Parts: sequence; C-alpha cells; structure tokens
Amino acid sequence: MNAREAIRLGLSHADLISKSYLGDLSDADLLVRPVPGANHIAWQLGHLLNSEHQMIESVWPGTMPALPEGFAAKYTPESSKFDSPGAFHSKEAYLKAYEQQRAGTLKALEKVSEADLDKPAPEQMRAYAPTYGDVLALQGSHWLMHAGQWAIVRRKLGMKPLF
Repeated sequence: MNAREAIRLGLSHADLISKSYLGDLSDADLLVRPVPGANHIAWQLGHLLNSEHQMIESVWPGTMPALPEGFAAKYTPESSKFDSPGAFHSKEAYLKAYEQQRAGTLKALEKVSEADLDKPAPEQMRAYAPTYGDVLALQGSHWLMHAGQWAIVRRKLGMKPLF
C-alpha cells in the first residue's frame, strides 16, 4: 500500500462511519446539542463541508465543486449559537454537498503524485497540515473527530451504538 492508497482508505472509513451515524437522523435530530454550548450536528456539517472545500481548493484550485450559494456564510462562529431549523440546511442538502465535495477531494488525490504529497501546504495551513499529504489525510480524520460527537447525540436521542 502506498501513501495515496492509505489516504483513500482513511477517507473511505470516515465516509462509512459518518454516513452510518447520519443515516437515520432527522433534520430535527441534527439540531440536538450533545451538551449545552456544544455545536449541533447541522452546524458541524456545514463547518466540515466548508473546511474540506477551502482546504482542498487552496492546494488544488479549481478542483472542488462550488458549495451552494451563501453556504459558507451560514456556518460561522456566530451562527453556531443558532437553533432555528431555518438557519441551516436539510440533511438531504448536506449529504448532496458531501458527495460533491468528497468527489472533488478524491479527484485531487488522484491527480497528486506520491512525491507531491511531501510538498509544503499553503502557509496558513502548515500549523495543522504541513504537507499536501496532510491536507488530504486531514479530510477523513476531521470528519471522524466530529462523528465521535454525533455518537453522543445519538445516545442522547435513545439510539443504540452502531459501532
């Protein structure tokens, strides 16, 4: 297995876990906070999609499909405090955007050479993703980190563990 295959595997595992945790949640469930002051899943999904889009697009301009108009503006630190369903997107919209953004990430992964995975990432990302390879690998781990929070919401909603 080479580095590109390992990154692809990490993205695949994140995809499986994230989609499994989201699968039977309703739009209303996405607005449940695990504890007061924590971000709900709806806001986290917007954050994840914005982050993946911005990071990959910063390294490989023109690779990522556009997010829906006004999408990024809905997912700011200020909007993380909102609980109104109208302030966020539907689960269907998140999943559609996820498929599109992940396809862009996989396109970038296919284009990059093994040697280029060691190239330095843009300066603004180097503290958390020093190389191109780190930027790609971070996409799976970022989704998994948030999915761990979704497991708590699922338990709060009375759902049984999936994994």
